[in-house]
Amino acid sequence: MPRPSARIAITVVASLVPMLALAGSVFLNGVKIDGVTNTRFEKATVRIDAEGNIYIDAPGYAARVTTVTPATPTPATHSTATPPAAAPLDAGIVAQAPAPAVPVAPSTSPGRISQRYWLVTEQTTPGMTDFDIDVYVNSRWLRRLRNNEDQVVVDITSQLRPGANAVTLIARKQAGGSRRSTSPGNVFKVIIGEGNEGGGNVMIDTPLIRFQKTAADVQDATEEFTLTTR
Repeated sequence: MPRPSARIAITVVASLVPMLALAGSVFLNGVKIDGVTNTRFEKATVRIDAEGNIYIDAPGYAARVTTVTPATPTPATHSTATPPAAAPLDAGIVAQAPAPAVPVAPSTSPGRISQRYWLVTEQTTPGMTDFDIDVYVNSRWLRRLRNNEDQVVVDITSQLRPGANAVTLIARKQAGGSRRSTSPGNVFKVIIGEGNEGGGNVMIDTPLIRFQKTAADVQDATEEFTLTTR
């Protein structure tokens, strides 16, 4: 069975019962651990020298010996039961298995933009809707699209970052004078998407954002979009 992925610590308590004298001592990775019982080491090398000392080389295990004076129990509370693991002990050894390498999750953020992104306007008849439209990309003002100008075609790739981008379009009705049209057939459209340029023309292959106002509309409007580049 493979080892768990989390770090594991096992504490083994030295027996409080007097031990018979041994010919030598026991060492774990160079640390003397005489008196420790009920312990098993995996993938360890054991050697015994001429004086009877036992040396255990167990990579991944660490020995720590402490000396703590246990509390003296009163007659009323004296008990021969084995103290709980949290009670003060004479000595202890911590055997710690090495934590396996934790796989690093691949980065989910894209490194760069491989496509080109364009903003294109379309108007049935320029100037008839009386709306100007401000364009913001990631809270930064990009430009104003005026209702009386000809078609606008802008490559906005350099204004975008890899991944998600916030695009905000704000349409404002231009006051002053009489309205040139109230027909819903007069439309001012803004389209943003992936496209290509060739032969002096721009083709939007994948429209991602569509926004429009008509001459029949009288209220200002704001719309927020999320444009995810690739």
